[in-house]
Amino acid sequence: MGKGGNALSAPSQMEAKLNLERSVKMSKAPKFLWANEDSMEEPHVKRRKEIITAHPEIKKLFGPDHNIKYVVLASFIFQIASIHLLQGAPWYTWLFCCYTISGTINHSLTLAMHEAAHNLTGKGITLNRIIGIFANLSMGIPAAASFKRYHLEHHRFQGEEIMDVDIPSNAEGWFFKNTPRKILWCFLQPLFYSLRPLFINPKKPSKWEFINQIAVVVYNSVIYYHFGFSGVGYLIGGTLLGMGIHPAAGHFISEHYVMNE
Repeated sequence: MGKGGNALSAPSQMEAKLNLERSVKMSKAPKFLWANEDSMEEPHVKRRKEIITAHPEIKKLFGPDHNIKYVVLASFIFQIASIHLLQGAPWYTWLFCCYTISGTINHSLTLAMHEAAHNLTGKGITLNRIIGIFANLSMGIPAAASFKRYHLEHHRFQGEEIMDVDIPSNAEGWFFKNTPRKILWCFLQPLFYSLRPLFINPKKPSKWEFINQIAVVVYNSVIYYHFGFSGVGYLIGGTLLGMGIHPAAGHFISEHYVMNE
């Protein structure tokens, strides 16, 4: 028998190691809802198979949606118009519009950014990168290029600690475990979503991330020059409010979290 014939194969060894790690984690956190072997399949792949099997005609809708870039452009123009019209408005009017208008529009732009990350806003990777960064301008916080890197790993390694940075950290799970704290977590969700990758799985910035950062900083500078801090605050505030406790943000919870029955 050849060398190593009595040993487990490398995949088997890895599987055994992962199963052991999983058992240890389950024993330490019995109140968590743990997936069983029947529900371990990557949900996007499973759902895709089920939908195509039930409705094969849906394949006709596969591919880029070329209307997204026009929606992004309209949103971009609308945000500038909103900032202009709110000049000199009372703080409560500004805050109301920041939550309702800017929050809704900037949340929709995060979804356009998501589609660009999956190359679904046009043909070609470069065009999608550009559209993603353009959608990111009105959000006030550079995110498109980094989001693409981490989000694709979220799909490829869904549910795997470290690789899938959409999973709340152990510290979050330890602290936010009652209703008031979970409400606070929802308010702070944009903060955790953006900062968690830097602590859990930091990466060396890519060329596109530098381009993204420069583009957003330049655009923020133009907004500040013409409209002051209130203009920049309207964009950034809309992003933070729109991704926190906001009607448009409910899908974050419905799509990514489960209720332990």
